[in-house]
Amino acid sequence: MQPFIYQAPTSVGEAVALLADPACRARPFAGGTDLLVQMRRGLFAPEMLVDVKRIPELNRIDFDLVEGLTIGAAVPCAWLCDHPAVRQHYAGLIDAVSIIGGTAIQWRATLGGNLCNAAPSGDSIPALIVLGATAMLAGPHGARTVPVADFCIAPGKTVLRPGELLISLHVPSPATRTGARYLRFIPRGEMDIAVAGAGAWLALSNDHATITDARIALSAVAPTPLWVKAAGEALIGKPPTAEAFVEAAKIAQEAARPISDVRGTAAQRRHLVGVLTRRALRGALQRAKGEACHD
Repeated sequence: MQPFIYQAPTSVGEAVALLADPACRARPFAGGTDLLVQMRRGLFAPEMLVDVKRIPELNRIDFDLVEGLTIGAAVPCAWLCDHPAVRQHYAGLIDAVSIIGGTAIQWRATLGGNLCNAAPSGDSIPALIVLGATAMLAGPHGARTVPVADFCIAPGKTVLRPGELLISLHVPSPATRTGARYLRFIPRGEMDIAVAGAGAWLALSNDHATITDARIALSAVAPTPLWVKAAGEALIGKPPTAEAFVEAAKIAQEAARPISDVRGTAAQRRHLVGVLTRRALRGALQRAKGEACHD
């Protein structure tokens, strides 16, 4: 690892100025669970690390039943897992953040960092996509908001412009009769990378007889986490039956673009997409009905 300058700004403006300085290659630093490993491997050689953990806006969890949930980009996953309102209202997000590494990693790793790492296998990203999350960014030219579904554009690449910083993530308030579930397949029991993952979100009619809206997103089966719009749209207006879930899962399988690597073959991943999508939909349905999730 090459030597670098360490800076710990206490405001967004100061952080943006450091990141945007053309005289020094700088990268933001939050948990460091991905960045430091990548630096040791020689994938990145920044001249400066900008530690954003001292910026108040990046360390907040705010929840309101009307406004929804706002999560600062430097909030560790463990904070979310321990937050009563997040556990109560965003079980689909807890599904994802609770399996990002082991306990020690979760006290360092951040939800914002998992998104900015832009790994195709990032567990939190499909969950955020199906929940309709947006990312708030700040940079030299002001602030802007980007849907999480559009944030990752290639493996390890995002829409962040030079000097821009992820400030927070916003998840809409959960409506009644809605539920979300995220599942992944890994060959080992802990601290592994997903071979495939699927997130699902459902909204039901008043009598629970019809799906009024749905979203499905996948991990580890395309160059980026993949929102399969057609799979969700195929469920709208239909009863929440096993047959409807099978059809949506087939659409998700067709949309997947898996590769073969040391963790699994393309054929295995495509098969897993079908299995995980059906199970995630069943879990989302149970939660939308106010039932315990058994899948």
